[in-house]
Amino acid sequence: MRSFHVYCVCSRLLAIVLVCSSRALAGNTPPPRISKETRREIVHAFSEELVYIRANFPMGKTGLKLSNGIATPSGPELQRLMALFGPAAKPGDRARISDVVIKEDHIRFEINGGPIKRKKWYQRIEISGGSSSAPIAPSDSSANARGSFVDLYFDKYVPEMTGPELKLLLRPVFDFDAKSALDAYLETVSPQVKDAIKNHHVLVGMNHDMVIYAKGRPPKKVRERADEVEYEEWIFGTPPQDVDFVRFVGDEVVRVETMQVDGQKVVRLEKEVDLGAPTVARKQEELRVNVPTLRRPGEELPESNPANPSSTPPMGAPQPTDPGKDPGPNWTKTIALLRD
Repeated sequence: MRSFHVYCVCSRLLAIVLVCSSRALAGNTPPPRISKETRREIVHAFSEELVYIRANFPMGKTGLKLSNGIATPSGPELQRLMALFGPAAKPGDRARISDVVIKEDHIRFEINGGPIKRKKWYQRIEISGGSSSAPIAPSDSSANARGSFVDLYFDKYVPEMTGPELKLLLRPVFDFDAKSALDAYLETVSPQVKDAIKNHHVLVGMNHDMVIYAKGRPPKKVRERADEVEYEEWIFGTPPQDVDFVRFVGDEVVRVETMQVDGQKVVRLEKEVDLGAPTVARKQEELRVNVPTLRRPGEELPESNPANPSSTPPMGAPQPTDPGKDPGPNWTKTIALLRD
């Protein structure tokens, strides 16, 4: 009898081990490749879909790469591409998925026409006569593509998936559920900035987009220069209400001054939110580096004073080749240009 009891216990343990092993093997089994039917459904469902943007998309042939929930490039590299080629879309913008292409190990989603200008079908029709031919609708050679793309990468191959699962994978760059641009933008900022925008409050350290979402577009702007630093001041409100003076240097708020109704002035200079990018310092560095010059690449300025090599030699007016000859009208124009 005892042996029978031991046999039952061993049988149950063996069954549990077999069930756990089968579940473990099922969990380690790689998912199947995407089927042709699912390919057609994804292309049909996501093409021409309107979405809200959750990341910065630069124009040009360098789009975004999304892998394991992380979008690259990011940080300074992304800011450099945005400054070099311009933005195709920014967080909070509404965009259209214009094309979906499924490759071996990734899916490409183009927005707003993609980075390459494509011809319409009727622009490919040509009329031939004699030894020449001409298109019936010539394309505009000066037109530039204004879109971008994101490549969603998988491990080894694109697996079988459902539409909601694909939307979840695209969550870092696309928002399919937002009801407005503000809702989509608030999901991309920190809780501190989110609360400030909801309360229509400007924090020192915000950028232009954050201030616009918090206060709207300014009724008045003033450009000034102080201590060799150019700044722009946005003015919100009119007396007898509170008036806010928001000062930008580059893309960063560096000062907020509020003139209250009772006549009290409140000035905030300390950074209240850190976006992680030294926009002010970078802006000033770009202004110093990108100064126009007539020098060739690698050419150095001549030293007018050996004791002070950094000084620039004064530019004197050129002398005419013949002192006794009338310099003429061209010489007079040259002198006037140099004086100006």
